[in-house]
Amino acid sequence: MDRPVFELSGLRFSFGRRVVLDGIDLAFEPGRFHGIVGPNGSGKTTLLMLMLGFYQPEAGQIHFRGEDLAALPKRRLAREIALVPQDFSINFDFSVRDVVTMGRYPYMPRFSAPSREEAGKVTSVLEEMGIAGIADRSVLALSGGEKQWVVFARALAQDTPVLLLDEATSNMDIHHTLYALDRVSRRVRTGKTVIGVFHDLNLAAMYCDRLIFMSDGRVLAEGETEKIFREEMIEKTFGVRGTILKHPLTGDKQVIFRKESTR
Repeated sequence: MDRPVFELSGLRFSFGRRVVLDGIDLAFEPGRFHGIVGPNGSGKTTLLMLMLGFYQPEAGQIHFRGEDLAALPKRRLAREIALVPQDFSINFDFSVRDVVTMGRYPYMPRFSAPSREEAGKVTSVLEEMGIAGIADRSVLALSGGEKQWVVFARALAQDTPVLLLDEATSNMDIHHTLYALDRVSRRVRTGKTVIGVFHDLNLAAMYCDRLIFMSDGRVLAEGETEKIFREEMIEKTFGVRGTILKHPLTGDKQVIFRKESTR
């Protein structure tokens, strides 16, 4: 088996006196779609920020491809890991093409214009994502969902072996959500690794090979989606009851929730 993309051991992180993550031990295999699910405040986004090197753990270690993450140059990490954040804010009048081109910056000499090859890669992603027609529009004129679509395209243009999704489709309509996740799944089938935070459990069950259930800064359980996506696991994590059925066409597990909460 190939070496894990990420190995987290004894990870602990706090904001001031509030412990956000504690005792995290995880390994993310390459070429898989990993999903992280859990209630608000369970530490999911913080975990991604630590894996990007944006935060430093107060205890424990993070290894990326067998090396200490903290010791790796930021430019190298930018060529290895891309992020689609849940919130995107920009105050400058960049065009859609400009923003997507930012995904190619880790490969370009500083202060240089995109080469013909780089520009071609950007155009290819714009066409793949169906936004070539608005490439010259200002991002300031876009809706929240359209901006998220552009940020998704920027991450795909970055063309890294690892992609992190932080509730990346939260502002998208269902058509664009499914389209984007389909494009991500295609990349997983070519060997890329995706780690995504999901609020929608049914989307996580549809697309993820493995799931990690988190609550109160700890990992409750992890495993293959087919085995771990169970009614008792959902109730334990979220405090809600549901019935899991298999989709009649795809065979994917899906949960139908009851109205009452168990908390």
